[in-house]
Amino acid sequence: MMSLVPVKTPSVVKKMFPHYVWSIPTSEPVIYLTFDDGPTPEITEWTLELLKKFDAKATFFCIGNNIEKYPDIFQSIISCGHTIGNHTHNHLKGWKTKTKNYLQNISKAEFIIGSQCYKTNLFRPPYGRIKPKQAKQLIALGYRIIMWDVLTFDWDKDISNEKCLENVIDNTSNGSIIVFHDSIKASKNMMNVLPKVLEHYSKLGYTFEALEFKDIA
Repeated sequence: MMSLVPVKTPSVVKKMFPHYVWSIPTSEPVIYLTFDDGPTPEITEWTLELLKKFDAKATFFCIGNNIEKYPDIFQSIISCGHTIGNHTHNHLKGWKTKTKNYLQNISKAEFIIGSQCYKTNLFRPPYGRIKPKQAKQLIALGYRIIMWDVLTFDWDKDISNEKCLENVIDNTSNGSIIVFHDSIKASKNMMNVLPKVLEHYSKLGYTFEALEFKDIA
């Protein structure tokens, strides 16, 4: 069944939610790769080794519960020079969670992240689903809500590797924020497509950078 979520975020959606970060305005050939749902044994480690080969930096939106289970892998992400984002402690759907409980879950993940490295001000809502009230309170706390410009759909078992690659190649431009997942569910597509994406854009002269917003406390 075809998803109602577009691969490329429409400009009208970006204008409707201007306080969210959808892409990074730039004329430079830069891409921002992001990975959700880790750390995950073997998959995250494989991802880190591949990124290193291309001198690529990325942002990992980690689940607090996974950080607790795999602290060594989490430390590997940091030691490789990538940035960290909060992805809640239990991968909650904001639309189906009371705001108080949602914020508490984010705070729990924040504590785990802070105890392992540093306090991050980057947050990505699981499934991209967050209530306006939840977002408003997070922004007031100093978070930058990071959405995306391009969805790979790597988690979708019904799409082929070729289609997943096409999603990226056909929709990426300077400053695009691209969503991959270092998870078991997405591993088949992600581990096939990511090498091709890195090779393709490296040949075109692109660099891969991590997201950072140091202006926010």
